[in-house]
Amino acid sequence: MTTTILGVRHHGPGSARAVRSALERLKPDVVLIEGPPEADALVPLAADPGMEPPVALLAYVPGDRAKAAFWPFAVFSPEWQAIRYAVEAGVEVRFCDLPAAHSLAAGEGGAPEEERAVRVDPIGALAEAAGYDDPERWWEDAVEHRLDHPIDHPADHPMGNGGERPSGPRTGHPGGRRGETGTGGAAGPETVFEAIAEAMAAVREGYTPDPHEARREAYMRRSLRQAVKDGFREIAVVCGAWHVPALAAPSRASDDDRLLRGMPKARVETTWVPWTHGRLAAWSGYGAGVTSPGWYHHLFTAPDRPVERWLARAAEVLREEDLPVSSAHVIEAVRLAQSLATLRDRPLAGLNEVSEAVRAVLCEGDELPAELVRRRMVLGERLGRVPDSTPMVPLQRHLREEQRRVRLKPEALGRDHDLDLRKALDLDRSRLLHRLRLIGVPWGEPRDSRGKGTFKESWTLEWRPEFDVALIEAAVWGITVEAAATARVRELAAYPEAPLADLTALVERCLLADLPEALPYVLRAIGDRAALDSDVGHLMAALPALIRAQRYGDVRGTPSTGLAAIVDSLLTRVCAGLPSAVTGLDDEPARQLVAQIDAVHAAVALLDDTPRQTDHDEPNAGTGDGDHGESDNGAETVRDQDAGAGGSGHSRPDGQAEVAGDQDGEAHGGDRARPEGGLGGPGEDDRGAEPGEKGRPEAGQAPRDRWLATLRGVADRSDLPGVIEGRLVRILFDARMADDVQVRMSRAMSLGHPPARAAAWVEGFLSGGGLLLVHDPRLLAAVDGWLTGLSPEAFVDVLPLLRRTFGAFDAPERRAIGERVRSGPSVVRDGGGAGAGADHDDERAAPAVRTVLEILGRA
Repeated sequence: MTTTILGVRHHGPGSARAVRSALERLKPDVVLIEGPPEADALVPLAADPGMEPPVALLAYVPGDRAKAAFWPFAVFSPEWQAIRYAVEAGVEVRFCDLPAAHSLAAGEGGAPEEERAVRVDPIGALAEAAGYDDPERWWEDAVEHRLDHPIDHPADHPMGNGGERPSGPRTGHPGGRRGETGTGGAAGPETVFEAIAEAMAAVREGYTPDPHEARREAYMRRSLRQAVKDGFREIAVVCGAWHVPALAAPSRASDDDRLLRGMPKARVETTWVPWTHGRLAAWSGYGAGVTSPGWYHHLFTAPDRPVERWLARAAEVLREEDLPVSSAHVIEAVRLAQSLATLRDRPLAGLNEVSEAVRAVLCEGDELPAELVRRRMVLGERLGRVPDSTPMVPLQRHLREEQRRVRLKPEALGRDHDLDLRKALDLDRSRLLHRLRLIGVPWGEPRDSRGKGTFKESWTLEWRPEFDVALIEAAVWGITVEAAATARVRELAAYPEAPLADLTALVERCLLADLPEALPYVLRAIGDRAALDSDVGHLMAALPALIRAQRYGDVRGTPSTGLAAIVDSLLTRVCAGLPSAVTGLDDEPARQLVAQIDAVHAAVALLDDTPRQTDHDEPNAGTGDGDHGESDNGAETVRDQDAGAGGSGHSRPDGQAEVAGDQDGEAHGGDRARPEGGLGGPGEDDRGAEPGEKGRPEAGQAPRDRWLATLRGVADRSDLPGVIEGRLVRILFDARMADDVQVRMSRAMSLGHPPARAAAWVEGFLSGGGLLLVHDPRLLAAVDGWLTGLSPEAFVDVLPLLRRTFGAFDAPERRAIGERVRSGPSVVRDGGGAGAGADHDDERAAPAVRTVLEILGRA
C-alpha cells in the first residue's frame, strides 16, 4: 500500500499537467482531493459533456444567504484534472477537506479573509529566497513554464516523453515513513512534487497553524486514514502544496479526533454552478486566486507555440476593433517577447514579456488598446456551464428555460442590449429582466437609451456566479420567476415601515415586470398609507412614480386598473396641502421642496388633459377608494375663473366638463382668443373670480390645470422663500400663465428685500436654464440692474448663490449672456443686435407667421 501526496498550486496550468501525468503513471485506486466531502455525489457530473469549466462547487445553508462558500475549478486547475482523470478511468474520488457543514456553521466558509492575511505566503517566501521580488513570476519560472508543453521539451526534460515512470514521493502510512524516490530514467513530475514538498516543509518550520487551519488538516489526515482502512492500495492525494508537510508528518489519530470534537454543524446542500475567469482573479473558495486566468488557460490549452498563438490572438482582438495590425506586427512582437525572455533568463516568455510586446509593437505604445487585450485575454471572458442534470432548485431550472425561450445567453462580459418593446420577444426579455431585479438577481442593469421613445429600453447584461446563490435564496418565494417576483412584491408591500415613495416606485416596477397579480396588493397598501400620511413632501415624492406607471403601463400593454383614481386622489391632496407646506421653510428645506415641485410638475405633464369626472358624472370610480368627493379632503368647488367669456356653463359632447383653455392659450368655450399670458394673467381672465378664489383648483379641471392653478395661487403669496417663489414664477411663465414676470422680478429684487433673498429668487427663477435671459432683454436688464446696484458687501454675500445659479447654465448660454452684458446697457435694455430697436413690419412678417402656424397646426 502506497500513498502519494501531490502538492499543487491551485489553478496552476503546469501543476495541472503534472498532476494528470502523475495520475496516469501511478494508476491509483482512489483519489483524495481538497474540497468539501458533501460534494462527493456530484463528482460523476464532471464527465457530462454539458459540464464546461470554469465551474464551482457551491455549498450553502438553505435559508441563509450569508452562509455559502464556493470551490472554483478551471480547466487548468490541478483538482479538476484529477477529477477528470478519475471519472474517465473509473477511479473513486473523495473530497477530503473539512466538511462545509462545520465551516459554514462556524462562519468559516472556506478560508476567511482574516486568516489568509495572517498566514505566511509560502510562494512569496520561496520567491524571496530565490531572489525574485514577484512571487507569481518565480512560480511560473520554477514550476509552470518548466512543466508546460512536453512536446516542446527534449526527452531528458521533466515533462519529456523519454523517461520511465518514477516511483515518486510516497508515504506508507499517513503518519509513517517516506518511501524511496527513484527516477527509473529521466526525472518525472513526481520529482517536482517532491521538491515542492521539501520547500514547503522548510517554509513551515516552526509554524503553528491557526485553529481553523489545524482542523482542516486534521480532517484531511482522518480522510487519508479512512481510505487506508477501506482497503485502497494505491492512494493519491491532491491538495495545496502548503498542506503537504502536515499530511506527510507523523501524527496520532487521537490528537486529530480531539481537534475535531464538538464542532458546530449545519444542514448544508451542494451543487455545481457556472463560474467565470474574472472571479478566478480574486480570492475565493480555497483562498487562492490567480491574476491572469486567461493567460493560464492559454498555457494549458495551447497545443504548441504558446507565445506565437497568444500574440496572433491579440492581433485578432485588435482587428475586431478596426485597429490596423498586420502579420509583420505579430512576427516582430514574437521576436521582442522571446528576446526579453532571453535577456531576463526565463525558460519561456511569460505574461510580462508578451504584454510588453503587445503594448510596444501591436498597440504602438498606446495604453488603451493594450488594456483591451488585457481585459479580454489576460483576464478572459469565459463563463462556464453546468449540465441540466445538475441539482438545482426549481427557480434556477425555470430561469434556464426562460433564458432559452427569450434567447438571452448568460455571459461573463457585460454586453449592451437595446430592446424594442413593440416586439413580443423584446417585451418578454424586458419583463424577465425586471422580474429578476425584483428578486435580487440584477442580471441586467438599465442604462440610458439613445432614443426618446417610450417603447425603447437599453440594458447591460452581465452574469455573475453569486446570482446562483441569490436564486437559491429566492426559491422560497416561488418555483417560477414570475411567481417569485409576485410573492416578493407582496412581501414588500406588506412591510409596515415601507415609505410611501418606495411603495409607489414598487407600482412602477410591477408594471414594468408585468405582475398583475401583485399590483392590487401594492395599490391597497398605497391607499392605506396615503390615508394616514399627512406629510405633503411624502405625497409629492410618491406621485411621480405613480404617474409614470399610469402613463407607460399602457405602452407596455400592462393593465393598470385603479392607478388613475389613486393618482387623482394624491394630486388633489398635494394641491390642497402645498400652500401650507411652503410656509416657514429655511433655505435647504426650501430647495428640497423646489426639487419635489419640479418632479411633480414634470410628471403631471404626462397625464391626459381630460378633466376628471366628479361624483355626479361618475358615481363609482371603481377602485374601492371611495368617490372623488372624499378624496378631495374637503377642497371647495368654485367657478372657473379662467373660463373667460365661455365660462364653465359650456359642456362638451361627451358630457365632460369643458376645459377653459389649453396650454397654448386658446379658449374652448368661446371663439375669442386669450390675451398673451394664457391662463391667469392679470386682466380679462380674472373677471368673474371671487376675491380669494384666484388660483384655486376647480373640481372639473384637467390635472395639469388644477396643478398650475395651485401653483399660481401659492406664487401670489408674500411670505414665500425666495427660491420657491422664483421657481413658481418661472413654471407659470413657461406655461403662459404669468405675463407680469418683469413686475414680479422687479418687486423681488427691490431694496425692500435682503440681497440673499433676491439672489435665492433669481436662483429659483433661472434654474430652468439661462436662455430666458438671452432672448428677453427686459429680464436681463432687470437682473443686470439689480446686480450693479448692490453694495460691495452685499455682492460678496450673494456671490456664492449667483455662482451656483449661473454655473449650472450651459457654456453657450453663459457666453451669450456675457456678450449681451458686455455690449453695454443700451444693448441689454433694448435687446442688442442690428436693428434691435427698429419697428417690425407686420405685413412682411405675415407669410412667415402663417407658415409657422401651419406647422404648429394652429392655422
